[in-house]
Amino acid sequence: MTNRTILVLLDPATEVRTGVLELLTIARGLGRVEAVSLESPTVEALAQLGAYGVGTVRQAELPPALHGDERHLPAVVAAALAAAVRRADADVVLLPTSFANKEAAALAAHHLGAGLIIDAAAVSEDDDRRVVGSKRVFAGSWDTACAVTTDVAVITVRANAVVPAAAEAAVEPVVEGFAVQVPELPVTLVSRTVKPRTSGRPSLEEAAVVVAGGRGTGGDFGPVEDLADALGAAVGASRDAVFEGWWDAYIGQTGVTIAPRVYIGAGISGAPHHRGGMQAAQVIVAVNSDPEAPIFEICDFAVVGDLADVLPQAAAEIRKHKG
Repeated sequence: MTNRTILVLLDPATEVRTGVLELLTIARGLGRVEAVSLESPTVEALAQLGAYGVGTVRQAELPPALHGDERHLPAVVAAALAAAVRRADADVVLLPTSFANKEAAALAAHHLGAGLIIDAAAVSEDDDRRVVGSKRVFAGSWDTACAVTTDVAVITVRANAVVPAAAEAAVEPVVEGFAVQVPELPVTLVSRTVKPRTSGRPSLEEAAVVVAGGRGTGGDFGPVEDLADALGAAVGASRDAVFEGWWDAYIGQTGVTIAPRVYIGAGISGAPHHRGGMQAAQVIVAVNSDPEAPIFEICDFAVVGDLADVLPQAAAEIRKHKG
């Protein structure tokens, strides 16, 4: 292991989500790990960070003119990350993959003149001690390894890249503030409203298990949601299902790209657009009444049948097993 300093974005600072724990696990394999937060971490969050080997938490001191959601906009996050890199003389920045974080990573890399890798499935070091991000491209048909040749690497990492593991010995994190100057932009910052998690399900981007429904549901996502709740899974959809107004988030090349440990597709034919967003899943289960559905070509387990019959039976058996 080299003497690199690795910064991991902690946002929000009120909880340490599974995706961040994965990044901390990866970071410890690359060097000394620190966290960057945009607000004061909670006592519980600091305890978790300490258990994962984070000795320093760098808390951004943002301009007082920024309020609420404005403090979490990609441009602001990017400015904070760039300032933290300069303050810590860091070598690598890791962020969980999300639409907002991809934008923040690109802006931070621009500020720093850093190498940028988006949607890495793994992060490692090559024989020349360069940071390498491995990822799938071209709708999952190619596996690539991208070595960063600049002094600083900025990488967003897909969820479920590793199994989170605490450090051998816990430490007590020290919180250090640092000033951030947010550059004046030629546009007005518009805050985004994030829908609260009212269902208790994990987010689609971070979930280890995803159950997705397609046109074959006929608009009835009840069986899909029931199975997801039995598994503690997230719910997704195909693009067609979202365009029909049946669900609010679709998986695909232009939608949400996921890499769960288990993906279950119900009533989804497996068009190239959808496959490009979920083909990195470790185990793929397909349920479709059409035995010629293209998704059967890439799945690990195929169930030919009516999802309205198959999914409730599966949910019942899972609950029985849990009981």
